[in-house]
Amino acid sequence: MAFNFFINLSYMVGAIAFVWGLRLLSSPDSARRGNIIAGLGMGVAIIATMIIPLTGASNNYPWIFGALLIGGIAGTLAAKRVQMTAMPQMVSIFNGLGGACAVVLAMAEMVHFYDGTKTMDGAEMSTVLFTLLIGGVAFTGSMLAYGKLEGLIDDRKVTFPKHNIVNLVMLAVALVMAGFLYIEGIEAGLPLAIAFMVLTLIYGFSFVAPIGGADMPVVISLLNSFTGLSAAAAGILYDSQFMLVGGILVGASGTILTVLMCNAMNRSLLNVLIGNFGGGGTSAALASGDQVVREVTLNDAAIQLYYSQSVVFVPGYGLAVAQAQKVCKEVDDILSKNGVDVKYAIHPVAGRMPGHMNVLLAEADVPYPKLLDLEDANAALANADVAIIVGANDVVNPAAEDDPGSPIYGMPVLRVWEAKTVIVLKRSMRAGYAGIENPLFFHNRTRMLFGDAKDTLSNLTSELKTL
Repeated sequence: MAFNFFINLSYMVGAIAFVWGLRLLSSPDSARRGNIIAGLGMGVAIIATMIIPLTGASNNYPWIFGALLIGGIAGTLAAKRVQMTAMPQMVSIFNGLGGACAVVLAMAEMVHFYDGTKTMDGAEMSTVLFTLLIGGVAFTGSMLAYGKLEGLIDDRKVTFPKHNIVNLVMLAVALVMAGFLYIEGIEAGLPLAIAFMVLTLIYGFSFVAPIGGADMPVVISLLNSFTGLSAAAAGILYDSQFMLVGGILVGASGTILTVLMCNAMNRSLLNVLIGNFGGGGTSAALASGDQVVREVTLNDAAIQLYYSQSVVFVPGYGLAVAQAQKVCKEVDDILSKNGVDVKYAIHPVAGRMPGHMNVLLAEADVPYPKLLDLEDANAALANADVAIIVGANDVVNPAAEDDPGSPIYGMPVLRVWEAKTVIVLKRSMRAGYAGIENPLFFHNRTRMLFGDAKDTLSNLTSELKTL
């Protein structure tokens, strides 16, 4: 009795820590503390789980300590070695492994059911089937998302015409198989259950395949919600309220984030999943007379920034690639000491995962009040002397507002062209991750500053120090 009370109390403490930690994650200022609190809650739950074998006849400590050792070493090495540019990839992998765990647990229940060591009623069978489906999609879908983000997989080589129709057929077949397994029960046989699991894994890969690169932040948050739901379902199977609460929190937060990001792109979730935005579409062709590139020297850029009253940085994935966030902060510090009002315009889908830019800038100790969301950022840009774009592309594309032929038409973007001067830090004139031409680069207020963002900002820092 005492054991059960302690275990339930520990799980309650862990669940409260999860809720508290999730609440703190809503702000970059408190996000690190939120992670620590949630981690401590998980630690309490793990200790409680380790005590459970003492209450029964079996002793699972070799499995528990083996899993802790492998997972602890892998997690520590990954956390120490991963670069900020690869953070979305790591999130995808870890999220996928969560889905894989749910699949393994559900399949173990299936094996026990068909070998006669366990019985299942209709509710339990439907929960197992749901876990297999959602967990399988989360696992292989996240692995493919990792491959796309890492540049290991070319979008064009994993998709084909009418791919979405094939996906619908696969989903329909999976649901029919699930229905047959549910109705027939033990008579359906283990081979059919294994075939269902394999189909869900294939479907997860195929589900993500046609989704373009620019939609990856939405896909990652959606798959994250799938992993949470599969974990919650596994919690029901094993009568673990802690797993249930944790899974529901992850699933709910992932779902809410997915909806928010779809709203930020002015698109429905269905359009994201079947629209193939970022799959190589191009906007309407620019008139040849408009394709005039105007460059600016480092010295001229430094003078413009130094004597401005208001400067707005617009970070994008190029900032992460160049690892330029700390150098960007150095430029910020110099300008701020000179009385320049410096802010950062953060688009909800900038980067390769939700909150990517917030994470990068928090690493460079940029104060949270300087980070402006889309609406506040556009208000600041309208009054800014200089908007300096560091590696952003699609989120500052005016085609979203004035080109009905563009795939991103209607998507809310940062209206950087309303600033008095726009300075674009970019390696080349190549299109962004969505593969869409950006008329901003030819705008009469835009000046291009070519080169690696980190090197350019470092040289800009040197120029500013001489003024």
